[in-house]
Amino acid sequence: SIVSFITINFVTKMISVSEIILRLFLASLFGALIGLERERKHWAAGMRTHMLVCVGSCLMMMVSAFGFSDILGNPDITLDPSRIAAQVVTGIGFIGAGAILFSKNETIRGLTTAAGIWTVAGIGLATGGGMVLAAAITTGFAIIILWGLQPLEKKYFEKFKQKSLRITTNHDFGNAEFLTALLKENGIALISLNFTRTNEDLIFQIQLEHADTGTLESVINLLKKNSAIKEIQWLN
Repeated sequence: SIVSFITINFVTKMISVSEIILRLFLASLFGALIGLERERKHWAAGMRTHMLVCVGSCLMMMVSAFGFSDILGNPDITLDPSRIAAQVVTGIGFIGAGAILFSKNETIRGLTTAAGIWTVAGIGLATGGGMVLAAAITTGFAIIILWGLQPLEKKYFEKFKQKSLRITTNHDFGNAEFLTALLKENGIALISLNFTRTNEDLIFQIQLEHADTGTLESVINLLKKNSAIKEIQWLN
């Protein structure tokens, strides 16, 4: 029968049908666990994307390791089982690049998701290569990094994070001396200040360092009282 033929064919290539199913199942599970965290934040690269990347990488690794074993005995034929797997590492960069967004306000988002996809590809390769324990441990570490460390990062590192403001004013606002004086008065370090003049508005792009969230909010509330200011956007 077809089933017995497939079973015998795979066994002769040093991997059984049950082993193939197990590795693909584990790869989909590992990808789902990491993808759930991204899905929770409503990213385009969510659970299904991570599962497909992990399962596809697992399959390519098995093809790389076992798919050409039937021709190894032929003369003048050599096989490097790492070649296909190596191309996965390179090719996954295209998917990762698609997860990175560069918005109009010059902020970049999606780097963590791109890194997660790259990690998931590695987990799939490890699973396809039979290194299930390494893949499981890496999945656990990835979940801790993505989910568990986020509250810690927000609590302890938020004050060291650079922040950006986009302030839109009318032409009556004058110059930026008022802004710089207000920020300095509240102990906020100014990294850069640029402005663009349009027919109707002045648009200020301000980068800040060591800006406490509470202090920055109070500064924004003071700026909103200025009638010349039309809009204030807190970019990050």
